[in-house]
Amino acid sequence: MSFRPFAMERWQSTWENRVRFNLSESGVHPLTAAELLALAGEDAETVLRVPLGYSQSNGTEALRAAIAALYPGASAADVTVTNGSAESNYAICWHLLRPGDRVALMLPNYMQTWGLAHAFEADLRPFRLREALGWQPDPDEVTAAIGPGTRLVVVTNPNNPTGAVLGAEAMRHIVARAEAAGAWILADEVYQGAERAGPPTPSFWGASERVIVVNGLSKAYGLPGLRLGWCVAPQPLPEELWSRKDYTTIGPGAMSDALATLALRPEVRERILGRTRRIIGANWEVLAAWYASMGGEFTSRPPDAGAISYARYRADVNSSVLAERLRRDHDVLVVPGDQFEMDRYIRFGFGPPRADLEAALGRVADAFHREAERR
Repeated sequence: MSFRPFAMERWQSTWENRVRFNLSESGVHPLTAAELLALAGEDAETVLRVPLGYSQSNGTEALRAAIAALYPGASAADVTVTNGSAESNYAICWHLLRPGDRVALMLPNYMQTWGLAHAFEADLRPFRLREALGWQPDPDEVTAAIGPGTRLVVVTNPNNPTGAVLGAEAMRHIVARAEAAGAWILADEVYQGAERAGPPTPSFWGASERVIVVNGLSKAYGLPGLRLGWCVAPQPLPEELWSRKDYTTIGPGAMSDALATLALRPEVRERILGRTRRIIGANWEVLAAWYASMGGEFTSRPPDAGAISYARYRADVNSSVLAERLRRDHDVLVVPGDQFEMDRYIRFGFGPPRADLEAALGRVADAFHREAERR
């Protein structure tokens, strides 16, 4: 196994709780437990009565049924609840991949699956989202990447870091190529429901017999501290994925399972997602106005979904060097583009409270004005 450190996660986990302003997060400002209970019309006793024993290790029946209801044709038996969507990704790659297996991977992307493909010694074939195409893939690159013998196709839709949603034709082409190759599709849909405008992003679920969907409560729901994710897969795969949890985290926390079940009540879910969309809409206006005020220092396509904006910058400096200067000198954390294997980009998270966002952007502006003075 060829282990590669997960650069972005280590960067964030080292500094995100030690800076004044965190613009590295890709979700909105999280809910408190009290706020979640208020949205659900419950009081604290609901939580205080939860026995702190082992919960059902693949998720309680009530939670898995609530998740299955989000995916037409799925049942609770098709759902495996995991500790965050990251555990789902790990279990899926662990089960499916063997040395030499061909993996077609969308880039840029959340780089966990990139690292896992390397760790399991897969033959990695990327296809890239192109900025000139509105962060859509080139169909010819998709065709070349998903060739005969492909075992797994990995997509993140809506995308991290660009915030772009795949168009219908791009989705159809990816599915058609995967079906022709007999490949599985791993569709990470954790930003679904966090659309800046328009309807929810269509799921890959049901588009093929070999689709596995991963999602969770961290991004669109503003509940990352619950560490509650899931994967929905056709039979008999859920049993295989569940068996891998026996070697990792055993099961979700009892409190997380109970609170997630509340959050996924249809009326509560709509309130939570409505809150997320309001934050994204209002804060995007702040960020868009800030970009306009920066005199061409940044070029960025408005995101379709997620509280993330992937911006190309004009300054002639490596993105990790720039991010470290922002952290060290200005107490602001961002994600450098080279952690997505794309230098000269920054991923800004614009989900904090508005006052914090405005203050942080003011500090970033100061840093770039200094950078301009060096030129």
